[in-house]
Amino acid sequence: MKKIKYHYILLFAAVIAGASCKKFLEENPTSFITPESSLSSFKVARAFASACYQNLQGSMLGGQPSSYGGNTWNLMEFMTGKSNSDLGQTNFNLFQNLNYNATSFYVDTWWQNLYKGIGACNQAIEQLPGITASGLSDEAKTNMLAEAHTMRALYYFFLVRMYGAVPSVTEVAKEVSGLNLPRTAAKDIYDNIIIPDLLLAEQSTLPWKDNTGLVSMGFIKSLLADVYLTYAGAAINGGDQYYTESAKRSLDVINNGGYTLFPEYSDMIKPGNKNTGGFIFQVQYAAAVPSNNPLTPLTIPNYSRISKYSDEYGSVYPTEEFVASFPAGDKRARERQFFYTSYPNAETGETVNFSGHYIYKWFDSTAVVNTLKSDLNYTLYRLADVMLMYAEASNRAEGAPNAKAIECVNRIRERADLGPVGAMSQDAFEKEVWLQRYFELCFENKMWFDMLRTRKVHNDITGNWDDFVGHKTVFNATFTEKQLLFPVPQQEIDVNPNLLPNNTGF
Repeated sequence: MKKIKYHYILLFAAVIAGASCKKFLEENPTSFITPESSLSSFKVARAFASACYQNLQGSMLGGQPSSYGGNTWNLMEFMTGKSNSDLGQTNFNLFQNLNYNATSFYVDTWWQNLYKGIGACNQAIEQLPGITASGLSDEAKTNMLAEAHTMRALYYFFLVRMYGAVPSVTEVAKEVSGLNLPRTAAKDIYDNIIIPDLLLAEQSTLPWKDNTGLVSMGFIKSLLADVYLTYAGAAINGGDQYYTESAKRSLDVINNGGYTLFPEYSDMIKPGNKNTGGFIFQVQYAAAVPSNNPLTPLTIPNYSRISKYSDEYGSVYPTEEFVASFPAGDKRARERQFFYTSYPNAETGETVNFSGHYIYKWFDSTAVVNTLKSDLNYTLYRLADVMLMYAEASNRAEGAPNAKAIECVNRIRERADLGPVGAMSQDAFEKEVWLQRYFELCFENKMWFDMLRTRKVHNDITGNWDDFVGHKTVFNATFTEKQLLFPVPQQEIDVNPNLLPNNTGF
């Protein structure tokens, strides 16, 4: 299969009505698709499908305007109370003290980019069925539509978890009045868009794995497992049957996907391993183009001089309380596994000792001394995540952990040099799974959503599981109902008053 870099493919769709143009504007364009363009090419069909991925980078790792070292990724890590920052310019103090509002950094950037992605997906879903071309089989077209539906479900999944009720946009707007939509309840978004989109995509013949970064059956089922697990949880309380559905999909991925756990944690930061091994779906990056991964500079200690370039932001690093909460002997907490406390000076080679722990999970050793731009992908789903989803969902569905669920947890623990768990009660096993998710998936933008889904927070000081509402962070800030949802951005409300009322507390 020819490798397709989706971030190279730009799709421009114009809606032109009732406007007179000068002759030079009426010449045949070559760099974008107009309403008059012939939609009879395999390349055009592929371009519509590929455009659905275009806003992944902006959504998941989008730069924050007017914020030195700010990035959309920061938001979910700041919110957990498990991270700190060297930079006040990132607005960290507002999230540290839980004093953010509808005009604060990040909440607007996430909203905008997610809806841009949805717009591209809607365009593809509308246009693809009408494209006829030699070499474009019905199966290929169906699979491209599956990609578009999966990506739309992904964008909406982030929206409802972050903002709750959001506008339901399922077609391309034909006039401005169609843009000022009211909010639709999160459950209805799940029932009418997210789950149907994924069930439709699940019927496609997409391969289980795709080493080019496109949607695969493994990703479809992983996302569906996550959606069902969340739907069954506290935000929707959909019912225990959705734990069963979640377990079914995650087990499919474990048994049939062909994915494997990397032997070493450092394997996850080797560019040669992108889209392989335990990686199920990643946001694609390349050092050779402007769209390089920004997480290495965001997580390097501020002005530590371990990089040859002026890209050491220190935007996010773990609290010492969180690192100390790892069990004794856990390999993940050792030097240069998930964290690091020292590194050679880029010019002299002398060891630079940091004031505490910093995140090594996103460290690109080549970028800091040779290329500046990181070639690493950003992972949305990997096998360890799905294994823990299966363990949690099956335990809930069956009332106790089964042998496969225990095996999944023990494989995660074994790689971390921890001893196996044996027979446990449903409650004790669930908390073990939650804990492994905390440690294994830390700083992958998973923890905040786990807190919202379970309404529980691990207290790094006491070791207990606190109720979400009432939990006090190490910064002496207390979670309330206000933290269950982010505010609808004020700039969106300014142009669309139908988005009111805003979420609790805003």
